[in-house]
Amino acid sequence: MSEVVSPELNPGSEEEVFHWIEAGRLAPDRAVQLLARFQSAPGTLPATVRRERQEPDRETPDEVLADLDRLVGLQEIKRVVHDIRAFVEIQRLRIEVGLTRNHQSFHMVFSGAPGTGKTTVARMVGRLFKSLEVLSKGHLVEVERADLVGEYIGHTAQKTRDVIKRAMGGVLFVDEAYSLARGGEKDFGKEAIDTLVAGMENYRDDLLVILAGYPDEMAWFMGSNPGLLSRFPIRLAFPDYNAEDLVRIARRMVQERDYRLSQDAEAGLLRLLSDNEGYWHKNAGNARMVRNLLEHAIRRQAVRLNARRTPLTRHDLMHLCWQDFEGGLS
Repeated sequence: MSEVVSPELNPGSEEEVFHWIEAGRLAPDRAVQLLARFQSAPGTLPATVRRERQEPDRETPDEVLADLDRLVGLQEIKRVVHDIRAFVEIQRLRIEVGLTRNHQSFHMVFSGAPGTGKTTVARMVGRLFKSLEVLSKGHLVEVERADLVGEYIGHTAQKTRDVIKRAMGGVLFVDEAYSLARGGEKDFGKEAIDTLVAGMENYRDDLLVILAGYPDEMAWFMGSNPGLLSRFPIRLAFPDYNAEDLVRIARRMVQERDYRLSQDAEAGLLRLLSDNEGYWHKNAGNARMVRNLLEHAIRRQAVRLNARRTPLTRHDLMHLCWQDFEGGLS
C-alpha cells in the first residue's frame, strides 16, 4: 500500500521539498521518499526541464497592466480590465482546490470615436490574456467589412473563416462592425455575422472577438441583432478625451520623438483645445487629432529652423514653440 502523505506535509513541487529541508521541516529520508514520488508521477518533468521550457521573455499580467495604467484617462476601462484579470486568476485557484469553474465569455464591444484608444486597449487585452494563458498567442488581427464580406454567394463565409483562422489564439478586432448589418437581410454582411458567431462558438477556448465603432452606430447594431447581446457581455464605452488629457497625450508623443513643448506651446495648445472642446467633428479623432497637430508643428519647426542663419543647438532642435502650432487645427 502506498504511503499517504499528511496534509501538513504534502508539498506541491520538488522546489517546495527542498525549501522544507532547508527549513528543517523534513528529515532526509522523508525528503527522498517525496522526491521519488514527484519523479515517478506520470507526465511530470524535472523542475529544471520545466524551467527551460518556459518562455524566457513571457510577459506577466502585472507588466501588461502597468502599460495599461500608463495610458491617459480611460479609468473605467482600466478598472474592468483589472477585474477580468482578477476573475481569471480566482477561477484558476478554484480549479486547483477542486471547486467548480465559473465559465464566462470575454467577447467585447468597444464603442467610441476614432483615437480614443480602442485599438490600443484591444492589443493590451490580447497581451494580458496571453500572459494569463487564456489565449495561446495574444496577437491582434484588425479587420473591417471589406476583409469579411465577399462579392458573391459563398465568398463571404470563406473570407470570414480565413480571417478567423488568422486570429486563432489571439484577438479578432472588427472595426466599424455595424457596417456588416447596414445592407439588410439580403446583404452578404449578414452572412459574415453568422459565420463570425459560428467561429466564436467553435473556437471559444482560444479566440477573443472585439467589435468596435462609433457609440450610436454600435448601439443600433447590437439592437438590430438580439443574438449578439448575449454573445458580447462586456461592453466598454471609450469617452472623448478632455483638453487636459489631450495635452498630456501631446506631451508623451513629443517625448517619444525626442521633442519638447515650450511653456508657450503647452499653454497655447491647452487654450486651443479647451476653446474647441465639445465642438469636435466625430471624425476629428481625439489622440489622432493631437498627432496631426504635432506633425504639423514639427514640419513648421523645420521650416523655421532652416531659415535661421545661426548655428542650431540641441535645444533648438528639440523644442516646439507655439508659433509652430498656429494654424494647425484648421
